[in-house]
Amino acid sequence: MTTPWLTAFVLGALVLAALMGSALVLTWLIARGVTRRLPPRGCFLDLPQGRIHYLEAGSGRPLVFVHGLGGQLGNFAYALLDRLSDRFRVVLIDRPGSGHSPRSWRAPADLPGQADRISGVIRHLGLERPIVVGHSLGGAVVLALGLEHPRLIGGLALIAPLTQPQDTVPAPFRLLAIRSSLLRLAVAWTLATPLAILRSRGVLATVFGPDAVPADFGTRGGGLLGLRPSSFYGASMDLNAAGSDMPALAARYPDLAVPVAVLYGTGDRVLCPFEHGEGLKRAWPGTRLDLVPGGHMLPVTDPDRVAAWIAAIAAEMTQADRAPDTAVPSAPKSP
Repeated sequence: MTTPWLTAFVLGALVLAALMGSALVLTWLIARGVTRRLPPRGCFLDLPQGRIHYLEAGSGRPLVFVHGLGGQLGNFAYALLDRLSDRFRVVLIDRPGSGHSPRSWRAPADLPGQADRISGVIRHLGLERPIVVGHSLGGAVVLALGLEHPRLIGGLALIAPLTQPQDTVPAPFRLLAIRSSLLRLAVAWTLATPLAILRSRGVLATVFGPDAVPADFGTRGGGLLGLRPSSFYGASMDLNAAGSDMPALAARYPDLAVPVAVLYGTGDRVLCPFEHGEGLKRAWPGTRLDLVPGGHMLPVTDPDRVAAWIAAIAAEMTQADRAPDTAVPSAPKSP
């Protein structure tokens, strides 16, 4: 004879299992639909470090673009690609675990390792000292690239970059702060997609604000790819790795030996432009810092200004590259 509490427990467990099973099926169906609607639009490189999806257009001085947390190359293809490919060789990269670049669920997501993957793309494609553009978390990745492979690149152009360690996770990304791989996998395949749909309006308002969210960002900008469990899992890995790696990375900024320029929107609601922009400039006084009106997603919301800024930075860095006697300004060393 069963007791009432045992019956209630069994019934509760059955209801929970049914809910989780329904969430898993829903997640699978949405992921399948998104992948069919937004297939890879570029090419794949099989590097020793893993497979990378990239999109290339144009000719001229190479520009390599590295997107931020939870993003993919569509963030740049949305509006910047057409504005720059008429005068530059533009290469947009899906970081490992993002977009259509796979990453094993146990593979490391450390910033130096991601920088090595970017360096592999640059070498494989034969890009001669490209200007590397990093947005948000992509800014931290390309700063690691500049420290680890300074002779490989001609300079860094950072848009709303993560440059400093943070004690708190920005509100739109708090669900990603899962340290356990197994729990991360379980959430990715059950709760993450339904919650992302329910929270999308508020999250996008923060990520894009104070600028408006383009109505076609989900398709033309690839935003719907973030609904797949692989995207959640990869972004969660990236978030945790960045939290661990940023203190050591920031401590090395005085050793930078490449030109660095930063563009920040003064209304950014994700990362503080003064903490991350001025913070990098204090550590590396040679940094050029430009503050403009706008939010975190400037490559999408203000592409004309961003394209003009990148073109101007590329011209300056190209001129410096061709002047062998011009030294890169170095930050003062601590006594």
